[in-house]
Amino acid sequence: MFVDSVTIEVRGGSGGAGAEAFRREKGVPRGGPSGGDGGRGGDVRLRVDPGLTTLSDYRYRRHHRADRGRHGEGSNRTGRSGADLELRVPPGTIAFDHGTGAALGELVDAGHTLVVAKGGRGGRGNARFTSATRQAPRRWESGEEGEERIVRLELKLLADIGLVGEPNAGKSTLLARISGATPKIAAYPFTTLTPKLGVVELPDYRSFVVADIPGLIEGAHTGRGLGHRFLRHIERTRALAILLPLDDDDPAATLAGLRRELEAYSPGLAELPWAVVFSKADLRPGDEPLPATAAGVWGRWRLSAVTGEGVDDFLEGCWRQLHRAAATGTGAP
Repeated sequence: MFVDSVTIEVRGGSGGAGAEAFRREKGVPRGGPSGGDGGRGGDVRLRVDPGLTTLSDYRYRRHHRADRGRHGEGSNRTGRSGADLELRVPPGTIAFDHGTGAALGELVDAGHTLVVAKGGRGGRGNARFTSATRQAPRRWESGEEGEERIVRLELKLLADIGLVGEPNAGKSTLLARISGATPKIAAYPFTTLTPKLGVVELPDYRSFVVADIPGLIEGAHTGRGLGHRFLRHIERTRALAILLPLDDDDPAATLAGLRRELEAYSPGLAELPWAVVFSKADLRPGDEPLPATAAGVWGRWRLSAVTGEGVDDFLEGCWRQLHRAAATGTGAP
């Protein structure tokens, strides 16, 4: 099951209490204080694991608590600190404080970590409270409680090119054609229920990642259909390819509607480089002119994922666009 948003409860470990102890020493009141400090509680941290592609591990396991620190001991022995708790997440995970909505951080690169709940400080033992007027203190401190919060994790897939279109625009068929991905393909709307990733391999050891986003319909940004749940994923792509099937009665209106949905969800999406891809070219004669639509920022293609017509040209165009984006620093990070 693809899970791209979960809420978990995390708590750092409590710090250990300081000790009240006295050593035996001739001529020193009560032998002198020797109570050690308590150990620090462990942190709860997130760590990127490139082998993960979903947050499903946390769907039914919501409570996570780090190890507590051990209490201090006599002979000025400090208690052992609690072990940190690491929760592994896929690349592209963003952590939010569920209470305030504030972003805690984003995890992208392998091995990147983010502390979401700090452990409590250990309490001081009575040896720490010695003074000229109090040489045998009986004072000590309890350890601090660990930080506790509810964290919302959201996953944004990391892809170079995002395929966008209405249901049955041919996105899944194209993804299956150009990569090793195996999305569900059928002649009815909303066959793609979750985003799919595919790696495109070109000659000369070139490759890039393409994401098939579930179909958008009018009003998707307000929650209609399925695509609204996954619009966040195309915020991470470097460029968009908007698919318009050649059996569409009004491609220009469809394109305008898709552009409106992207802009309504996030102005940043509308600013991403985009191209128009006329899919299902096998349904129309090859010499028939393409429908009149606004030219895409980085190109227009006619292709058929069934016959392969125009697919290679489209992929080379994607590579050139990604190369330009890398050189100029444009596109999503």
